[in-house]
Amino acid sequence: MTLLRDAPDAPGPRSAAQSEAGLVLDAYLPYRLSVASNAVSGLIARAYEDRFGLSVPQWRLICVLAEDGGLTQGQLVVRTIMDKVTVSRAAQGLLRRHLVTRSAHQADARSHVLALSPQGERLYAEIAPMALAYEQALIAGLSSGEVQDLKRLLSRLQSAATSLAEADPPA
Repeated sequence: MTLLRDAPDAPGPRSAAQSEAGLVLDAYLPYRLSVASNAVSGLIARAYEDRFGLSVPQWRLICVLAEDGGLTQGQLVVRTIMDKVTVSRAAQGLLRRHLVTRSAHQADARSHVLALSPQGERLYAEIAPMALAYEQALIAGLSSGEVQDLKRLLSRLQSAATSLAEADPPA
């Protein structure tokens, strides 16, 4: 863990406990990923909320439904990697605004399928270009190779996290 102790971007003096543990928060990748994700999500969330009255979970459901078509709430949980309560609340908000429709599931009478309504499709068509413009602004300082590397590495980190969640935690 010498790398973390000697991290060049680590702030000032360390406590004895920190020196013992070798953890420097600003050099700790999970923390950095979380902070970056919160900064990006917060930026975009303000735009969605201010302009369209949507929360980030609602926007994610709209995107997934636009891409995949009708899905059950269980499928939305898996696809978005959001918890059941968050998906349920987002779906209820979208239903109240008539941005999604709810219909009976053909194979499972206990389940329902959510799909974008025509109004939801129009909203998606309006928001998608704005989302892409934010993405372009965020990656403007990166080369196309760096963007591809970042996407590839994020995918690998997500896969590793999924594998670790299914296994015992590392010692």
